[in-house]
Amino acid sequence: MWLRGFSSSASATRVLKEKKWDALVIGAGHNGLIAAAYLARGGLSVAVLERRHVIGGAAVTEEIIPGFKFSRCSYLLSLLRPSIIRELELVKHGLKLLKPMYTSFTPCLDGRYLLLGPNDEHNFLEMSKFSKRDADAYPRYESQLHKFCKFMDFLLDSHTPETLHGDSSLIDQLRDKLNKSVFWTRCLQHALSLGQKDMVDLMDLLLSPTSKVLHKWFESDVVKATLAADSIIGSMASIHTPGSGYVLLHHVMGETDGERSIWSHVEGGMGSVSLAISNAAKEAGVHIVTNAEVSKLMIEDSGIVNGVLLADGEQLCSSIVLSNATPYKTFIELVPQKFLPDDFVCAIKNSDYSSGTTKINVAVDKLPQFQSCKLSHPEVGPQHTATIHIGSESMEEIGSACQDAWNGLPSRRPVMEMTIPSSLDKTISPPGKHVVSLFTQYTPYKPSDGGWENPTYRESYAQRCFNLIDEYAPSFSSSVIGYDMLTPPDLEREFGLTGGNIFHGAMGLDSLFLMRPIKGWSDHRTPIRGLYMCGSGSHPGGGVMGAPGRNAAHVVLQDVKKRSR
Repeated sequence: MWLRGFSSSASATRVLKEKKWDALVIGAGHNGLIAAAYLARGGLSVAVLERRHVIGGAAVTEEIIPGFKFSRCSYLLSLLRPSIIRELELVKHGLKLLKPMYTSFTPCLDGRYLLLGPNDEHNFLEMSKFSKRDADAYPRYESQLHKFCKFMDFLLDSHTPETLHGDSSLIDQLRDKLNKSVFWTRCLQHALSLGQKDMVDLMDLLLSPTSKVLHKWFESDVVKATLAADSIIGSMASIHTPGSGYVLLHHVMGETDGERSIWSHVEGGMGSVSLAISNAAKEAGVHIVTNAEVSKLMIEDSGIVNGVLLADGEQLCSSIVLSNATPYKTFIELVPQKFLPDDFVCAIKNSDYSSGTTKINVAVDKLPQFQSCKLSHPEVGPQHTATIHIGSESMEEIGSACQDAWNGLPSRRPVMEMTIPSSLDKTISPPGKHVVSLFTQYTPYKPSDGGWENPTYRESYAQRCFNLIDEYAPSFSSSVIGYDMLTPPDLEREFGLTGGNIFHGAMGLDSLFLMRPIKGWSDHRTPIRGLYMCGSGSHPGGGVMGAPGRNAAHVVLQDVKKRSR
């Protein structure tokens, strides 16, 4: 098993329990590990407590079927902040990115296909097969999004200008006002550099439905549907939902080696990202323990955190605790309610944790061969290295899939992102065989026509997905050796993702920036003094980005420095 038993030996556990730590981190997902690394580099003694037998949270590699290593949840890397890769020297610690030959492949049932990739000239020729107008518009569309990304980079790497809580000295109040002035001044500078027209266009993108944005730019349904697929990832939102345009932007904000919009595979699977981060953390002195489930936070009567209580009854003391769990898990399940304001608890409970995602990891004995794209490659072709869009030939098709889920049913024709990491990574499958990742939507948490706990019901959905792929790549179903399927309840139970939401909460505009996780508490601090949020449920949000962990660590170090004055 990949990374099984990581630092969970008796001696490691004994060290954990014998020492009073400056900081404890709940959850060894990528954000928790990043926060721990920065805290240790800032001079604190830090221990990370992971409930599962393996580190990584949703960025994990596991060998569920012998010989096949699955990136069970997250499956591509692009959003991880360049500053984190650089500052933690993740390449030195083993991170190796595998860039795809092409970025996006959409096969069509009528025999055509759209294969986007390496350069503007190729993309122009590909889009011209569907629309000359779209081929002309696409470079301008990408250029505009990349321009907006420069503004978003500033927000992602910044702490939110949150209101001060509790009693503060005059010096602290003045320092806070200065910091806010600096933030808003820089924000204004970025806005001015865009200019009024581009700022209006950015607001239009952020507030509009994806369908409106793409209808404005393009006319071909295949082109629009291919691009629209990014805007629904991990949500129960429709392409017609106002504000869904932001997630469209969210998925082009990333980069690989300075190239925007490139989503890369990681050698060894996504667990290698977490392993590289943990190596950097351990080098800084972080102690990481698996099989260490936290059952409650220990809080003094004064409302100050005092450590954690483990599921085995052991108590670990610390005046600083960072939670990489979801806001719901943290405040509704781990923190005794009497210490939290009623309006805070109400807001956390009523946040949107819905998810339409089911992840299926498949072991196959041969590559899928798409009828529409026969490029004379006997083995791996460029289309196999790209993100493959299945069930995304039209906007209507995506809309219908969502409507099924809103009606309580798994989509009759699921929308799928298929990736084949073994097309580039030879370390995760036996020779000649492959790993196929299917990120499928939409699947309600509680279907109205059955239940995910029913093996027959689960099998019927998996087969529905395989049969749909057969329409584009005949005999795919017959190539399946075995598979691992994670429905929303599975994601919640196995990985602690409330509601199965991969982002620790919806990424709508009402749940971002100063309102993430809830209004008034966006700066990683919480109503419990000494307790901080460092996961995807905090600013700036989800994806394997690392910014929440890095930003949270900086806030903690600021507070530690302030208390030591």
